[in-house]
Amino acid sequence: MSDAKDSPAVDPTQATANSDVVGAKASNAAADHGDGASTPAAVAAAPTATTQPGTVLDRGTGTAAEGGYDAEPADEERLPAAPGTGPDPVVIDERRGMFGAADSGDTSGYGGVVRKILFPAASVRPYGSYFDDVADQLERALVGGTASYAEAVERVVVDRGELTLFVRREHLPSVARALRDHPALRFELCTGVSGVHYPHQEGRELHAVYHFLSITHGGRRVRVEVTAPDADPHIPSIVRTYPATDWHERETWDMFGIQFDGHPSLTRILMPDDWPGHPQRKDYPLGGIPVEYKGATVPPPDQRRSYI
Repeated sequence: MSDAKDSPAVDPTQATANSDVVGAKASNAAADHGDGASTPAAVAAAPTATTQPGTVLDRGTGTAAEGGYDAEPADEERLPAAPGTGPDPVVIDERRGMFGAADSGDTSGYGGVVRKILFPAASVRPYGSYFDDVADQLERALVGGTASYAEAVERVVVDRGELTLFVRREHLPSVARALRDHPALRFELCTGVSGVHYPHQEGRELHAVYHFLSITHGGRRVRVEVTAPDADPHIPSIVRTYPATDWHERETWDMFGIQFDGHPSLTRILMPDDWPGHPQRKDYPLGGIPVEYKGATVPPPDQRRSYI
């Protein structure tokens, strides 16, 4: 006797847009039972046209939607999202080839590979978990301060079960104090400050990322991200609020060149004081030294042969 007779029939048309795997399994099951008539038509392949950075990629069609980070949402988009839904990702860049080789031939055989680099877009309510409570309490904590919540926070991103607040750099100190001091927040620890360099994001090339932890509220975590342009790489220091960020801000300055205004001693921490440049920026030259191996000399990366 087959076990299939005891299993409930699965209608493949009930598969949701966010459950492609379940939908595929349901479709296969329907085909096995001879229900080919109810199997949905195959979804057309997404177009391969180049998508400009900053555009939104529609989940349903795979095509670029109107607008980007700054797109004005329609009235219905201002409503709370249904459970399990999220905004479409934003295309920030396009990568060609397997290893990103641009000025020399790609000998890997994957030179024709084209991949879109996607970033999560601004999330909509409800965020889920404790994230809504953190946002609400921060909004209350900022009342009567130097800036309101709407002025201080550019957008909120919830992705992979993590909450990120994008904060305008001039309001970072007041947000940090609210996160630490407000009784309903109490993020006592800033566990680290890290830098990121996005050369293609004009006007916001440098990012400083802060990770906060609340012991009082059972290990809640929140990430705060602040941006600055290459032409004006200044972000206020939060050492007065979180003294342990002293060394983290020094390292971020050393590696990325972000200048933390108000830091008590912003000097290099990894590289020598007279070292030129900031090694973890994407525009930093590879450099290197020649290596001798069995009589042959391998030149440094920036002097190697080009295959163009």
